[in-house]
Amino acid sequence: MNLFENTLKLNGFPISKAKSLLKEIQQIPENKYDNYIINAREKIVTYHIQNNPFYRKLIGSKNYSWEDIPVMTKSDLQQPLENRLSKGFNQKNIYINKTSGSSGTPFVFAKDKFCHALTWAKIIDSFGSLGIDFNSSLQARFYGIPLNPKGYYKERIKDYFSNRYRFPVFDLSEEKLNKVLNKFETKKFNYINGYTSSIVLFAKFLKGKNIILNQVCPTLEYCIVTSEMLFNDDKALMEATFGVPVINEYGASELDLIAFTDYQDEFIVNSETLFVEILDENNQTVPHGSSGRIVITSLYNKAQPMIRYDIGDIGILSKASTYKKPVLEKLIGRTNDLITLPSGKTLAGLTFYYVTKSIVSDNGNVKEFMIEQTKIDTFKIKYVSNRELFPKEKTKIEKAIIRYLENDLTIVFEREKSLKRSKSGKLKQFVSMVKQ
Repeated sequence: MNLFENTLKLNGFPISKAKSLLKEIQQIPENKYDNYIINAREKIVTYHIQNNPFYRKLIGSKNYSWEDIPVMTKSDLQQPLENRLSKGFNQKNIYINKTSGSSGTPFVFAKDKFCHALTWAKIIDSFGSLGIDFNSSLQARFYGIPLNPKGYYKERIKDYFSNRYRFPVFDLSEEKLNKVLNKFETKKFNYINGYTSSIVLFAKFLKGKNIILNQVCPTLEYCIVTSEMLFNDDKALMEATFGVPVINEYGASELDLIAFTDYQDEFIVNSETLFVEILDENNQTVPHGSSGRIVITSLYNKAQPMIRYDIGDIGILSKASTYKKPVLEKLIGRTNDLITLPSGKTLAGLTFYYVTKSIVSDNGNVKEFMIEQTKIDTFKIKYVSNRELFPKEKTKIEKAIIRYLENDLTIVFEREKSLKRSKSGKLKQFVSMVKQ
């Protein structure tokens, strides 16, 4: 039974049509692929100029060359969603979600239903290249989960239909990791998927016990990490302790699957539904092999424009890259520290992904934020906003932090004019000043 895809169809996402288009795109030969990209990006720009007042105001004129099109930033999108929707779209006929805020700049975004189906078609195709079938392959999922009842049960239902067993990353103590190991001994997992830092911590736990995971779980075939940087030493550790290949996935919820490791261990960029550029500080394209800002165009999102969108990461495209097969030689960013608490609990830095859901609202007040752990029991929230957070908003955030972490923590709020960034230009959402 094709349970996963049928669930998408029941929710109004035309997955069959999306898979058919994706297959057509993949069959375009290399010598004609540049024409496909140029035509696709021209169509999406023209569509939004004609149908989206927000984008028409941003671009300023219909007379443009591609290099003259303004680069969109996350701050451009921090305004009520209804201001950014194209004609004919409303909250009833689109897919709506929030970014995690892992870059420190959260916002609400929308996709039309075909675009979201195309996103899933690309994910299904990429995982399928490894022999992973969302309908039959059992996933060991190292992610967070909302702790409010509605969000919690919604995720559990999604897990059921997506054939995955979730290990929440809010507590990665040895006791909890022992329970994780017990599940691998009793369940026939086919692959691991989740936050890099959490899975690395599990690998270190296994190494300490001299356990090779696929010896206790022989059905395990792959480990797929996402959302954070994958370093070579961590990859080597995971492959040694899991006994299976480690695949790197790079994506963004507001866009699509951006890059995925292939059989030759190359980080192949999604050129079917996205157009990825590497730009310098003056928004000029840098030569392949040079580093720059990763700027991405969603070629099929008609609900709102995501055109020349600066995702906030730095990267390098290989010199061997072509229009059809761009290769991401290096990705810089998305590194998160671990959180250590007075009780001894250890959590993934991306736990604050779920705290940010309490911070983000559609009015666009909070522009940027970062969280510093200054002491083992003290967290400082630095934020840039149009106005000071109201006491009730601060209380909501404090309660969320206590819910996901633990009691008896000190939370300090500091409103800033701007936040300090790393040399790469990346704003880390969480920084720990506590020795691990």
